[in-house]
Amino acid sequence: MKLRLLFVILSAFFFLSENINAQSQESTTFILIRHAEKGKDDPRDPNLNEIGKERADRLLELLAYTKIDAIVSTPYKRTRQTVAPLADKKSLEVIDYNPRDGEVMNKLAKKYHGKTVVVSGHSNTTPHYVNQLASTEFKQLSEDEYDKVFIVTFSEVGVGKVIVLKY
Repeated sequence: MKLRLLFVILSAFFFLSENINAQSQESTTFILIRHAEKGKDDPRDPNLNEIGKERADRLLELLAYTKIDAIVSTPYKRTRQTVAPLADKKSLEVIDYNPRDGEVMNKLAKKYHGKTVVVSGHSNTTPHYVNQLASTEFKQLSEDEYDKVFIVTFSEVGVGKVIVLKY
């Protein structure tokens, strides 16, 4: 009887250890985009122009059937407006992040472990964050490059796989 109880306890221990290990290896997905085309109405914080608004709608179409747990954006009109239609459709709040915080991706990866997050950024920050998450070497986007979507799946920051789409 004691031997059987010991076997059950050890089996439960190994089962729980495997489950905990599997959970720690659970994949997180970040969908990173640069804001859509911006207008010329304000040199510091412009709104999207008409083409940018159309691109924001295309982003919604692209991700309409994707489960999204959070949408984060820099606190600028153009980045927030790019993800606003998607946030409305998914009934999610757009959460601001500070692009000057060098640890922002680590913090977000920890907070949203195992989840899917859309990250709206800029021509310089978006590829930089992809490189942080997946140890890749994407270069800064050109000023007229608005159509890339970087899908990064990772189990830990720095160890990820990237798929690049255009929309």
